[in-house]
Amino acid sequence: MSELDELRTTAEALKASIGEVVVGQERVVGEVLCALLSGGHVPLEGVPGVAKTLLARTLSASLGLRFKRVQFTPDLMPADVVGTQVFDLNEGRFHLEKGPVFTQVLLADEINRTPPKTQAALLEAMQERQVTIDGTSHALPSPFFVVATQNPLDHEGTYPLPEAQLDRFLMKVVVDYPSEREELEVYRRFLDGRLELDVLDRVERVTGPGLPAMRAALSQVHVEDKVVAWVRALVGLTRQSRRLAIGASPRAGMALLGAARAHAALDGRAFVTPDDVKRMAPPVLRHRLLTTPDAELDGHDADKVLAGLLDSLDVPR
Repeated sequence: MSELDELRTTAEALKASIGEVVVGQERVVGEVLCALLSGGHVPLEGVPGVAKTLLARTLSASLGLRFKRVQFTPDLMPADVVGTQVFDLNEGRFHLEKGPVFTQVLLADEINRTPPKTQAALLEAMQERQVTIDGTSHALPSPFFVVATQNPLDHEGTYPLPEAQLDRFLMKVVVDYPSEREELEVYRRFLDGRLELDVLDRVERVTGPGLPAMRAALSQVHVEDKVVAWVRALVGLTRQSRRLAIGASPRAGMALLGAARAHAALDGRAFVTPDDVKRMAPPVLRHRLLTTPDAELDGHDADKVLAGLLDSLDVPR
């Protein structure tokens, strides 16, 4: 079995394990796995009660990774996230009291409810995989994966994430309501006790080549020059669109190529197609594009503008 075959087999086992706890949400699970394999981070945006937190906890349990959750509130301080130096009276010296960021899967719950100073505490961690405390850098565990959540409707008392922080997220994943069939299954599981609090203790850990090996296997997925040029053309159009005040950067283009690679690998292919790019473009680019006031008045959000740009591009053959 090739490394790519092992990657896909392990990913399918992960999806099955997560599906034992999280009902439906196949698109969301697929996008989160693409971000994880690509080495990026994700914010999950959706109304309360659609299994955002449960998905993050189940993913970490399925992979056997350490998990910590931080409830972001207006009074949360940076030291509450990264940690601080504490003086030990008995030993007569300072020692590092590590914060919850020293984990492998960090759930930043309702990240937009904390002030920018505390939000910025995650910037170095997300980009450099390290934190600086009192002038000393401390490496974070590997892998390090941030899953943030935010409510798209309740904006009272929130602090919108600045563009610099949004750009640190590889994807922005929108979590919708479940379908009627999926919601009925949730109710059935609730009634027969399968949604008990200790359900995560019964999650079966998925064995496989391991996350570092899975990430390394992505290098075997070929991207033709014409697909790279097509991505560049799409990124360029976002900078020219009259409906967008801010377009996509080169970092966004690289993120899109990486996510398309992961999507192709999960689909069982060793090459990227334009369809992989189209599929990954919305979650990778939507939070990096800023629509103009006129576009918003016309009912165009980033997803709609992006869909129009994709339709206007000739697909490479």
